[in-house]
Amino acid sequence: MLFNSVHFLIFFPAVLLFYFMLRPKYRNVFLLLASCYFYMAWKAEYIVIMLAEAVINYSGALAVEKAATKKKKKLYLAICLVINFGVLFIFKYINFFNDSVHMFLNSINMMYNYPQFKLLLPIGISFYTFQISSYVIDVYRGVIPAEKSLMTLTLFKMFFPQLVAGPIERAAHLLPQFKTEHKFSYSSVLYGAKMMLWGFFKKLVIADRLSVLVNTVYNNPKEYNGIGLMIATVFFAFQIYCDFSGYSDIAVGAARMLGFNLINNFNTPYFSKSIAEFWKRWHISLSSWFREYLYIPLGGNRVGKARWYFNLFFTFLISGLWHGANWTYIIWGALNGFYLIFSIWTEAPREAAEKAAGLHKNAIVYKMYRVGVTFFLTCVAWVFFRANNIKDAFYVLSNMFTGKDTILFVNILMSTSKNALVQNYFRFKDYIEGLGLNQNEFMTAILSIIFMEFIHFLTRKGESLEMLKKQPAWLRWGIYYVFALSILNLSMGQNTPFIYFQF
Repeated sequence: MLFNSVHFLIFFPAVLLFYFMLRPKYRNVFLLLASCYFYMAWKAEYIVIMLAEAVINYSGALAVEKAATKKKKKLYLAICLVINFGVLFIFKYINFFNDSVHMFLNSINMMYNYPQFKLLLPIGISFYTFQISSYVIDVYRGVIPAEKSLMTLTLFKMFFPQLVAGPIERAAHLLPQFKTEHKFSYSSVLYGAKMMLWGFFKKLVIADRLSVLVNTVYNNPKEYNGIGLMIATVFFAFQIYCDFSGYSDIAVGAARMLGFNLINNFNTPYFSKSIAEFWKRWHISLSSWFREYLYIPLGGNRVGKARWYFNLFFTFLISGLWHGANWTYIIWGALNGFYLIFSIWTEAPREAAEKAAGLHKNAIVYKMYRVGVTFFLTCVAWVFFRANNIKDAFYVLSNMFTGKDTILFVNILMSTSKNALVQNYFRFKDYIEGLGLNQNEFMTAILSIIFMEFIHFLTRKGESLEMLKKQPAWLRWGIYYVFALSILNLSMGQNTPFIYFQF
């Protein structure tokens, strides 16, 4: 079920209403049934996989906790993880693995015949696999006790607001909330509704609009060059942010209305002044998962430099593979790992060069410079994430700053006469429309991004929220209504799936 569907707009208010009408002891049962229905609305038969994994991890965690020796604890943990990631591998990676082996063996003149498995990827499988696996690992580590209620653990795995695309919750944070009575709270409902509204704005107004241009260019990249590729790449950076953070906002908002607190998954990542800072602000629940369950167990930075660099690179390589069974995702992960290692290598000479250039003299200029460089590097990496294949990715990167359209854009900037400016403007207008959006839609996209980032800038320290709270109720609610009507008016009117549903 899509958040941006009429189905959900009927489903969620009904769930909210009946949840608070029921006695507390029946609410978790109701939430579990609602979550099952939410998932089954996509593909009903796959609910068997969800429930079977819940039973296996429930039993496995209890066995881990009761095991008399550490060897047995490791054995039960290994069984759970092998099953969890084995299911993930079969559905998501088996064909990629076979294709890669086939290509390698063919390159050395060895035959390798293999069957193609036509399996539909269970929606959200990467998210709920990581969430339930972290639960068993935490029981093994002694961080939390094993959950004694199968229903509660199954609900932890299947809680519908964050089931499909996160945030990836830790058991220590979410499980206790299922054991607490949640009373109806006007402030929580209002806060959650505002979060959902903001998420719908990001998704329906910005992400879906940007996707039209991005898909037009990236599905046929060789028909474009220069400015067209550049615009599509920058637009994709904001598309994927608005699409994914929009989902997270809706998930957090829906959960809050029910009385649950989910972790914040994004924190204005495009304001980051370094790649390291970016990964502390982007998809926080996944970044922290890899840090806690992969990077630190590998040794983190508490090892020699060579091993430290390997730990960083390997973690990002696996992160890329987590996103999809394609070499483009692996290169994207590797590139981000390289960015971090390179920044460590060059920290001293970069600081010396920046001081020599006088960048440190003006704090605002220096921050803008660092934010700009970080955004540029992130966009370069996004090319591999979005491109349909490696060949297309390299074409985009090698042709982004070349071509006649780049010259056209320079001519517009350099136009001195009114006639030349008007002529070049109409030529550029026609060019933009050739990218998939007309002039009005293009300007709506640009202005919506500016508005979003302006709000992000204001809310860094809570200024706009505090200002809004101080206003009279009629003005606050007037703003809410106008914003909601604007979303309906500016929406692209299409039920476009969220990008991260495929992961």
